[in-house]
Amino acid sequence: MNIQITGGDVERGDEILTPEALDFVADLQRRFGARRDELLAARRVRREEVARTGRLDFLPETADVRAGDWTVAAVPEDLQDRRVEITGPTDRKMTINALNSGARVWLADMEDASTPHWSNVVGGQVNLYDAVRRQISAMSPQGKLYELKQDQRLATIVMRPRGWHFDDLHVLVDGKPVVGALVDFGLYFFHNARELVERGSGPYFYLPKMESHLEARLWNDVFTFAQAELGIPHGTVRATVLIETIPAAFEMDEILYELRDHASGLNAGRWDYLFSLIKYFRDAGPSFVLPDRATVGMTSPFMRAYAQLLVKTCHRRNAHAIGGMAAFIPSRRDQEVNAIAFAKVREDKEREAGDGFDGSWVAHPDLIPICREIFDAVLSGPLGDRPNQVDRQRDDVEVRAEDLLDVASAGATITLAGLHDNVEVSLVYLDAWIRGAGAVAIHNLMEDAATVEISRSQIWQWVHNGSKLDDGTQVTAELVRRVLDEEMTKLLGAADGIEHHLKQARTIFEEVALADDYVDFLTLPAYEQVVGS
Repeated sequence: MNIQITGGDVERGDEILTPEALDFVADLQRRFGARRDELLAARRVRREEVARTGRLDFLPETADVRAGDWTVAAVPEDLQDRRVEITGPTDRKMTINALNSGARVWLADMEDASTPHWSNVVGGQVNLYDAVRRQISAMSPQGKLYELKQDQRLATIVMRPRGWHFDDLHVLVDGKPVVGALVDFGLYFFHNARELVERGSGPYFYLPKMESHLEARLWNDVFTFAQAELGIPHGTVRATVLIETIPAAFEMDEILYELRDHASGLNAGRWDYLFSLIKYFRDAGPSFVLPDRATVGMTSPFMRAYAQLLVKTCHRRNAHAIGGMAAFIPSRRDQEVNAIAFAKVREDKEREAGDGFDGSWVAHPDLIPICREIFDAVLSGPLGDRPNQVDRQRDDVEVRAEDLLDVASAGATITLAGLHDNVEVSLVYLDAWIRGAGAVAIHNLMEDAATVEISRSQIWQWVHNGSKLDDGTQVTAELVRRVLDEEMTKLLGAADGIEHHLKQARTIFEEVALADDYVDFLTLPAYEQVVGS
């Protein structure tokens, strides 16, 4: 076995990084790593074509798939009802709280809400191993014991591995880094697939950041091989795909078709979707410039088109449509802030339920009752409760390419406050990310890598388009650096005497927000700094 682990020791890591598990990961890399590389190259070619034409459209070569009469595999019993899903990283306390939360599903996040520090990669697998077996507990520094409840249904685990773009520099096969997605999937599947099946569940996954049906086909081949290799029946895996890139929005049918033996639904991922729009159309001029990120909601016409097309596509194919994140973190001290935020959450979830979504995400347990109440209302009726509303077809929805690309419909008001917000969120988050935290509460909102990607991408877009603030001031690199100076002064003052990495965070931020060439993912240069430090 020519596999090398360059990460340090992690508590109980030897239980996860067994020779047999590593052999399995190495086999996945050797079989599928080269295809992943080809698909990343295809992404670059497609992006260059968009830069040349300023256009994306539905694929003519897959028109027969979109027109075909087919459905995905039947949904397993413990994924029939997904009306409330809670998201969060796989640290030990979060794992217990999420399973106990009352949500139907826990998105166990090894991607945007986690950091790829080796201790998190392996430690998260340890926690999932224990969670699957219902043998997990934790003790806080204050002596509080966290353990699983015995008197209620626990959330179904749906694990999110890293995206195809990310290589894990701590795992080498034949001298080359292994695809991070294959590390995350391989270790989880190897250790837990059979155990999950025996417990009446299964190995379920959320698949992030895909850009084409060919990338979905690769995942399907990974699932097919893994099941056969470990003697797990074909079709046991179920995958929900996050439609969080603009090219994927044009291939929803095709993605479900490629995964049809293993698909369970699609999810609308707002922040990464906006990030992808900027990335793909960064050369397209002012008509693709987004206003302050806080003002770009799901009611913007181009976002409505995306959400409604997702519901229509899913329900036509007998798959679940899962809505976006309610990221508010309730305050224990300010009930006025809570009242305003809860009203916005309610409005957001009522729109999703009314559009036909089968469930939605929350970032905090206190939001579960609101989300559940709203979906309970649409799922109850004279014939009893339904687990979902997949039977609600959206034949009234017609979405054209122009509707998905009508970014100008969001308006274009950019403010100095919005610029400050993007800078502050990015610095605070990157500081926490370097220290190993991938989900951070900032101003009562749960921020993760996706929100920082849109924040720094907006600044890059504003600078390179010569965009102006609402008072007429042009957004320049010099203005951004002045804002950086102001925010750094404020944050350094607040962090006096506390360990931080704010200067390193600023370096990374400037690299991804103010460089001449756009950096595809901020986590890649950030990861290199962490690994190299």
